[in-house]
Amino acid sequence: MKKVYIAISADILHHGHINLIKKASEYGDLTVGVLTDEAIATYKRLPVLSYENRCEVIKNIVGVKEIIPQETLDYTENLNQLKPDYVFHGDDWKEGSQSLIRKNVIDTLKGWGGELIEIPYTKDVSIDQINNIIKQSDSIPESRRGKLKKLLSLKKTIRIMEAHNGLSALIVENTQVQKDEKINSFDGMWVSSLTDSTAKGKPDIELVDMTSRINTINEIMEVTTKPIILDGDTGGLIEHFVFNIKTIERLGVSAIIIEDKIGLKKNSLFGTEVEQTQDSIEHFCEKLHAGKSALKTDEFMIIARIESLILKQGMEDALSRAKAYIKAGADGIMIHSREKQPDEIFEFCDKFREFAPEIPLVVVPTSYNQVYEEELSAKGVNIIIYANHLIRSAYPAMQETAKLILENERSKEVDDKCLSIKEILTLIPEE
Repeated sequence: MKKVYIAISADILHHGHINLIKKASEYGDLTVGVLTDEAIATYKRLPVLSYENRCEVIKNIVGVKEIIPQETLDYTENLNQLKPDYVFHGDDWKEGSQSLIRKNVIDTLKGWGGELIEIPYTKDVSIDQINNIIKQSDSIPESRRGKLKKLLSLKKTIRIMEAHNGLSALIVENTQVQKDEKINSFDGMWVSSLTDSTAKGKPDIELVDMTSRINTINEIMEVTTKPIILDGDTGGLIEHFVFNIKTIERLGVSAIIIEDKIGLKKNSLFGTEVEQTQDSIEHFCEKLHAGKSALKTDEFMIIARIESLILKQGMEDALSRAKAYIKAGADGIMIHSREKQPDEIFEFCDKFREFAPEIPLVVVPTSYNQVYEEELSAKGVNIIIYANHLIRSAYPAMQETAKLILENERSKEVDDKCLSIKEILTLIPEE
């Protein structure tokens, strides 16, 4: 018998997939590569069904002889292992994000004279409609809250982008870029106090109260499904913090990050140029413990942000605080730095991993932005937050448009900088 191979996620299964399997099995012994949860998470939403459940479904379809895991979107490893005579796929991948994967399949099959057979894509199935149904269920608090922990269990490092309103959140939700065989996207959203305040024309001194912050969260949640990490500043008084995180948890937020400072908030990137007071280890641990005790689920994460490097208190102080905060119940540690080079961040990561190999580690590479994600991941970083870039890029773009209209006393000159009216009208779906 000839050997035949197809790869499938099997998270949304319809008659088009059954037809593909049926036709492929007619050519020989069919092996199905089921994409692992990790593989699916690299290019789209978290799978609804686990890998084990999806395999159980596929193995009970007539014509399937064997199931193996496919751990990446790229077929190369499995093809070299199996050396199939035929690979089957729908003809919908000739263009778009999977076209490079298709090319790699063709090139790999040439090594032993294998053949790619493509069948017409099933056009009477509304994948968009199915995805919309799944999105609606994904957006409810009970489904959304645990997504961050789930992602951390599936991916070594996840990337988070700031969002300060519904429109910026849609950008984070939907933007994808194909790079080599990968499809890069953002895994979640950072609701920053800085960008939330700036979008409202307010200073970043915790002037925007929690009620207003919650309004922003609700705007974002109405139009997106990805997990949200909230910038909680200092967390405020312990009594207030305990009350507020109950509300945040109930909304479906996945995590809050609070910094170990007290008093009037000043942005950390000012460093020692302005007066900033670091909280005592004992008091901050009390806040963390009180917060953890107030939670109703084990899905919501409280992450402790250490300001020792910002405030020039030294590496040992930062590490001592990390140990204490973990003992107090912190679900993760964020280490912050305003240095232009990543040396002290790298040093902290190395030393932190010696005593906390499993605790999620968070960085915000705003000042040391020459560092690639791969380098941070190699140092054991689990969450990379791009903390303010959408609003920083939006402001100069809007300012330039305003200036051009004033200079030219008409708006024609800004046409190429703006979305068309039609695009604006269709940008936000009605359902």
